[in-house]
Amino acid sequence: MKIEVFSEKETKDIAYNIAKNAKAGDIYCLCGDLGTGKTQFSKGFSKGLLIDEDITSPTFTIVNQYDEGRLPFYHFDVYRINDIEELYDIGYEEYFFGNGVCLIEWAELIKDIIPKNATWINIYKDLEKGEDYRLIEVIKDEHISY
Repeated sequence: MKIEVFSEKETKDIAYNIAKNAKAGDIYCLCGDLGTGKTQFSKGFSKGLLIDEDITSPTFTIVNQYDEGRLPFYHFDVYRINDIEELYDIGYEEYFFGNGVCLIEWAELIKDIIPKNATWINIYKDLEKGEDYRLIEVIKDEHISY
């Protein structure tokens, strides 16, 4: 599925609608260049899980956990991962195979450990179509090859 959006609000709305249908154990892999709106997508996604807390990117902590929504939310940012062992050290499997929902920014960097049933979400900019234009591509049940 491909969706064109023309504002930050539309990006958040798409994420909200995806998250409101999320179930325990779902993993969403969020990919896109710097500045494509991954953090804004994450903010909309958290609202779809009924989380009121302000969401920030866990760039330096790898994962932030939010428990007050309808499901636990595990928000990963693996941009700064230097070695996959770092994920083993934090016990990533407890998050991936737990009772919550995972959203992983920069998931293409750890594609080798992403379960096959994950949903991949790619966000692309096209400045020729406008500063706020994004193409959001949602792919279910297959790995993305980078």
